[in-house]
Amino acid sequence: MTQPALRRPTWRRVGLTGLALWVATVAVTVGTANTNLIPTVVLLGSFLVPVTFVVWAGQHTDTGELTPALLFSTFVVGGVIGVLGASVLESFLLRPSWWLFLGVGVIEETVKLLALAFVTRRLAHKSVRDGMILGASVGFGFAAFESAGYALTALFTTEGLSLAALVKTELLRGLLAPVGHGLWTAILGGVLFRASSRHRFTVTGRLLAALVGVSLLHGLWDAMHSIAVRGTLVLTGGERYTPTAEGWLVRPSAEQAALMPVLEWAGLALIALVGVGWLIIEWRSARRDAPPRLSWHVPLRGAAG
Repeated sequence: MTQPALRRPTWRRVGLTGLALWVATVAVTVGTANTNLIPTVVLLGSFLVPVTFVVWAGQHTDTGELTPALLFSTFVVGGVIGVLGASVLESFLLRPSWWLFLGVGVIEETVKLLALAFVTRRLAHKSVRDGMILGASVGFGFAAFESAGYALTALFTTEGLSLAALVKTELLRGLLAPVGHGLWTAILGGVLFRASSRHRFTVTGRLLAALVGVSLLHGLWDAMHSIAVRGTLVLTGGERYTPTAEGWLVRPSAEQAALMPVLEWAGLALIALVGVGWLIIEWRSARRDAPPRLSWHVPLRGAAG
């Protein structure tokens, strides 16, 4: 008697199972006050969306060459290389300035692009769509490790450990992950693979333009909170000062407190729409740019000539 075939996990099943485990872990942590469970909350929350994407990608490959091992290496190796490289370069090259966020965008997107090229350098056939999927895998790996760091940082407050701040950070970053690092590196991956040959990658004007464009989207995304604050001050007539016993305190009015998040989220939505639109254009154009398949014609016996 043959053994029944194992059911292949789908991205929906992986995502829903991971979400249920994360919610259960948060509930048990709150109910028992067991701080030993905090690393589990951090890991499940930070890796849930990125891992779900990797499972989805494995079932939507363009050529069949995206093996689980390759997806795992781009996610983990590419993500870690990206995080480490960006951390080193940002600490040495960036200082507080008007251009800080743009500098972060340029550094992180460049490092992720180089990490993608390194991990996939031996890939024989470089399909544009596979490049987009592998690029997204590197980006989601970067996002997962970065989110774990942000979650741990949010946990420690002046009033002690704050599980609520940790959960809020993971929810927000998890929801925004698909239109952040994964999206930007997916675009770069498609452009990189489009300009590649069998054995090497080629730096083209289109690739450099894509790097500049993606870095700009990244920089604007990171700067949107500051942009929203300044926009609110412009639209409402400037800062409001409230006299206190210690001096003057800047305190936003009710109008300013309501307007600022609207401007911030509207700006983030606009950046996300631009990025998603760009991704769709690259994805659809990949079919038109794909090389024709070779066909072999064997002459029939007895045919003339």
